Amino acid sequence: MEYKGKNVLVCGMARSGIAAAELLCKKGASVTLQDLKKREELSEITDLEDLEKKGIVLYTGKNPDDIVLKQDLIVLSPGVPCDLPFLLEAEKNNIAVWSEVELAYTMTPCPVIAITGTNGKTTTTTLVGEILKSEYQNTAVVGNIGIPYSEKVESLKSDDWVVAEISSFQMEKAHTFQPKISAVLNITPDHLNRHKTMDVYIAMKERVWQKQTENDYCILNWEDSVCREMAEKTKSKVFFFSSQTVLKQGIYLQNGNIKVCWQDIDETLFHIDELKLLGIHNYENVMAACAIAICAGVPLQKIIKITKEFAGVEHRIEYVATINDVEYYNDSKGTNTDASIRAVLAMKRPIILIGGGYDKGVSFVDWVKLFKGRVKHLVLIGVTAEQIEREAIEVGFTAISKCETFEQAVALCHNKAEKGDCVLLSPACASWGMFDNYEQRGDLFKELVKSYII
Repeated sequence: MEYKGKNVLVCGMARSGIAAAELLCKKGASVTLQDLKKREELSEITDLEDLEKKGIVLYTGKNPDDIVLKQDLIVLSPGVPCDLPFLLEAEKNNIAVWSEVELAYTMTPCPVIAITGTNGKTTTTTLVGEILKSEYQNTAVVGNIGIPYSEKVESLKSDDWVVAEISSFQMEKAHTFQPKISAVLNITPDHLNRHKTMDVYIAMKERVWQKQTENDYCILNWEDSVCREMAEKTKSKVFFFSSQTVLKQGIYLQNGNIKVCWQDIDETLFHIDELKLLGIHNYENVMAACAIAICAGVPLQKIIKITKEFAGVEHRIEYVATINDVEYYNDSKGTNTDASIRAVLAMKRPIILIGGGYDKGVSFVDWVKLFKGRVKHLVLIGVTAEQIEREAIEVGFTAISKCETFEQAVALCHNKAEKGDCVLLSPACASWGMFDNYEQRGDLFKELVKSYII
């Protein structure tokens, strides 16, 4: 699409929306940036006057019903639901509605790697980014990881690479998106408050490879039945990874060694004891990252070196401190039950666990079933506290406390923990309602923990 002279409405004044609006302005479009928040609320988090100086018209405090039919294109931030009446009206009138990822992709001159799944996206994306930078210096790491795709696209050349963490929200309005390499790490229930059913959620994840051809690659988890079924649907070359099965073609874990057998490669890359990451879920993330890097043409020696050096990402089973022989771990990025299950299983000590937060419309039963013999005490916060307590009691776990504030929860954990225990923040819930994002929640946890260091 030629953007010069076009009327474009960008919905959502978070970072990706702002980046999209600024990019479109540079391309000569007449841009309106809309948000339901009032101007005074938005002025506290971003420089509105600077946006207006760039030629962006701000439309705040309401839905853009009165201007929507005047647009040539509508671009959505990931947090904006796609079923809003004004968006349905736009599409009924043949006005294109795109995600921010779709917008950036249309301007991308180089190959794209797209990584999705319920859990492990950020760790895998970060590691892939580090590996590719060792071979392709100007690799851009973007997407759901916190750096808007639109912010980086103008700096890219044809021989660069994009590594994008992709959420289901970003795929809802992606129409032409065709990565050279895609990866679906796993699928478990999440975001059902938005997608309503698992079928819809899975369909959004599948869109990451739907436009791929036989010249592209798709990395899939052999041990995840939903992912394994995707192999029958995609046209791309499938590269499986497995933590439990020896694969004839793929990358797999056997007797603590990560091995790869793919095309003309038959090598043991390293033993898991050589890695700085903990837990079977991280070994899966590592295998997926290595598979992606192999498909991108990175030499094995570089893949091995960078992977061994990689210490993980902030807020994902992040070691914080040891105080009086109590270890503290920040897993604020554990925003769903499956992620928190993985964190609980990764701990080597009895756990004092902080859980709860925003309600995404899912059950916590599978999570609380794990607690016996692992979790000494569960400290709950947020709107899901009552539901989690009820489901935990139903499976026979009763060592539960509820706190009104996050600060109270951390203090209670500190007081209850004994030598040889660990305190784990892994909420199994999003942070919204109590925090702006999971980073803010994790940062406060670390700050509070470090305040106990004498």
